[in-house]
Amino acid sequence: MASSIPLIDFQNVTVRRDARVVLDSVTLSIAQGEHAAILGPNGSGKSTLIKVISRDLYPVIKTEPWSLRILGRDRWHLFDLRNHLGIVSNDWMQMCTRDYSGFEIVLSGFFGSVGIWPNHEVAPEMQRKAREVMELLEISHLAERNTNEMSSGEARRILIARALVHDPQALVLDEPTSSLDLHATHELREILRKLARNGISIVMVTHHLPDIIPEMRRVVLIRDGRVYRDGPKDQVLEARTLTGLFGIPVEVLERGGYYHVL
Repeated sequence: MASSIPLIDFQNVTVRRDARVVLDSVTLSIAQGEHAAILGPNGSGKSTLIKVISRDLYPVIKTEPWSLRILGRDRWHLFDLRNHLGIVSNDWMQMCTRDYSGFEIVLSGFFGSVGIWPNHEVAPEMQRKAREVMELLEISHLAERNTNEMSSGEARRILIARALVHDPQALVLDEPTSSLDLHATHELREILRKLARNGISIVMVTHHLPDIIPEMRRVVLIRDGRVYRDGPKDQVLEARTLTGLFGIPVEVLERGGYYHVL
């Protein structure tokens, strides 16, 4: 069955940037429909993992067997891959925050561009879908506002809408609450919970425990480019393990399905 094919399947994957190994023989499989958080300190290799998934980086060739498959395939045309995985990264935040309206940025997801260009033929169905996704994310009021005039939280939700226009199987988020204030962070988490309940698989990379919404049952810990721990959230997010992960003594508090470190 198609659903038995993993969404993401890393086997013995190593990535170097310059002379430094940033992912070291990583083996990781995430199922279709699964919500998972990838947690680790800054510099642990989390964002590199996202860039490998999006094909912005490639593993080094090694003598030992290795593979990297997305939905069972090891080769993808980048435009086709975007139809299956909606990538939302801080790199895209910087590229998309400019003098295009929110609606134009959402529509541009159909073309893999930033904004709508003169050569783009925007079909009525594309416009309908873009407005539908903006309504789902509760940002219809931002359609005519330029993204460089939006708050960070508003721009982040516009970027999520851009990633969703193709109805991807999964949304892949890199540090989604970076630069957001408390109110914007709360709003974004509520939107992510809504998407998870609507059947969109969410894979989130973060260093911040409260980003892990209650719908995420699995947590993968990354340290020094390696998988440090992988398992059910209530077993992984405990004081001894997180103390080892972050290198400082911590206590863990769970409240309302969210975890916090003290």
